[in-house]
Amino acid sequence: MSDAQATKQFGFDLSGKVAVITGGSRGLGLAMAGAYARAGARVVIASRKFEACDEVAMALQSETGNECIGVACHVGRWEDCDRLAETAFDKFGQVDILVNNAGMSPIYDSLAGVSEELYDKVLAVNLRGPFRLSSLIGSRMTEKDGGSIINVSSVAAVQPTGNVIPYAIAKAGLNTLTIGLAQAFGPKVRVNCIMPGPFLTDISKAWDMEAFKKRAKTSIPLQRGGEPHEIVGAALYLASDASSYTTGAILKIDGGQAFAPG
Repeated sequence: MSDAQATKQFGFDLSGKVAVITGGSRGLGLAMAGAYARAGARVVIASRKFEACDEVAMALQSETGNECIGVACHVGRWEDCDRLAETAFDKFGQVDILVNNAGMSPIYDSLAGVSEELYDKVLAVNLRGPFRLSSLIGSRMTEKDGGSIINVSSVAAVQPTGNVIPYAIAKAGLNTLTIGLAQAFGPKVRVNCIMPGPFLTDISKAWDMEAFKKRAKTSIPLQRGGEPHEIVGAALYLASDASSYTTGAILKIDGGQAFAPG
């Protein structure tokens, strides 16, 4: 049985749907884009670099036969969000699934050394962009047949460490945005949030893996980082009719890290 057949057999059929995924050219976004295309969706892959988005879109289209496109978009910029929404609707006439996945968490030496520019950039990409895209696309979903908005937060939203405070603030705001939008867009649009822990994506290449593995043994009940494909089940569930009575939910996928004793 192929991945696509297995996906559809378990109720995650997205045939006829259109999905927009920010940060879709790599990491968790890439894993979700692939899963959606294999489940039958046409996918809009957005990130800052058009070439990377286009490459992913063409590869998925070739593999699945479903039309996919890449769009350059810096989600921290209001006008880029507007253009992404318009491009998706102009191309496909609908958007059924929006995944606000793009994020950033620059390293800083000290809290006092965090510049206004860095702070504003982190808040813009992680929170302002999802607000704008959700407002635009969610409003148009309510005028049509409804849809699903999925925000991608972080366990830093509920258990921040001292080296990611601006990022944690933004992700905590994204959790709040999820609940508020579920109220604002119900009953036609469902809004939920995936709250990942540490995943071994391309970002993890910059980690001290030996130190991470040592910490994981005591701080993560599953004692390891997640693999990108392990986000797919939740992403398909929340995008599909399988989650038809789920909205305003924040689903942590973190190996048990958040709220673990000690």
